[in-house]
Amino acid sequence: MSQAELDALKGRGELRDQPRTTASRRTTFYGTLFRNELLTTFRRWRTLALLGVLAAVPILVGIAVKIETGDGGNAGPGGASGGGPAFISQITNNGLFLVFTALAATLPFFLPMAIGVIAGDAIAGEANAGTLRYLLVAPAGRTRLLLTKYATVLTFCLVATLVVAVSALAVGAILFPLGGLTTISGTQISFAEGLGRALLIALVVAASLIGMAALGLFVSTLTNSGIAAMATTVGLLITIQILDQIPQLHTIQPYFFSHYWLSFADLMRDPIYWDDLTKNLGLQALYAVVFGSAAWARFTTKDVTA
Repeated sequence: MSQAELDALKGRGELRDQPRTTASRRTTFYGTLFRNELLTTFRRWRTLALLGVLAAVPILVGIAVKIETGDGGNAGPGGASGGGPAFISQITNNGLFLVFTALAATLPFFLPMAIGVIAGDAIAGEANAGTLRYLLVAPAGRTRLLLTKYATVLTFCLVATLVVAVSALAVGAILFPLGGLTTISGTQISFAEGLGRALLIALVVAASLIGMAALGLFVSTLTNSGIAAMATTVGLLITIQILDQIPQLHTIQPYFFSHYWLSFADLMRDPIYWDDLTKNLGLQALYAVVFGSAAWARFTTKDVTA
């Protein structure tokens, strides 16, 4: 075979390998973009402060319960506190219940508020800082940049929830005994199974914030002010929480993204009640699709060069 033929074959081989190399470079680029977004988000003092506040909530709850029950009383329903989640009265018997109580305490406001701050600043913060146009110069495209931002917010949802759970588990282990526990239904499960349910509950709580994250991202595409986007998202959260407590609105309340948030308590029943859990996850998926699509429609047509 002549040198010319070898060169021709080599050239055709290079042409065949080119798309594969390009695809590999694109995958590497998108992975780098996501990694950079994560590093940028979690290195901000605002993010660290939010995680610090979330970690402090279980500490305060654990200390309060310890002080309140120091004389042998009980916390929770029927006890000194006279209210709270169905499992709060079990904290003094098993510190693992502090995980469930801390998640129930932070989910109505603290966790979604933190998500609203991060999601609201995702696009609007970049626009306000003047860096959004430079991000769009890179070959990521608006759609992939938006998906990267949303993936970063979802990652924060998971991290924030785990911070609360791990902090509560550590405080519960220090202040209260650990061991096998009694479910809300009155059955006994092992400590290992209890840990498994605690992890499952944390994952469900994180998934419950998917709709809130999509709503915040959509609001972030509507303005170039990060502060305005964060304030609007948190304001919507508070408004929805208030409306969800008005009895006259019971017909539309099941469509509020926060209506089934506390359904994770059903994971501590034996057998587990799945009805409200599946409604919650389905509702979050619906909000993610609706407001994610709205965010995409807005962001792909938005003028960010002016």
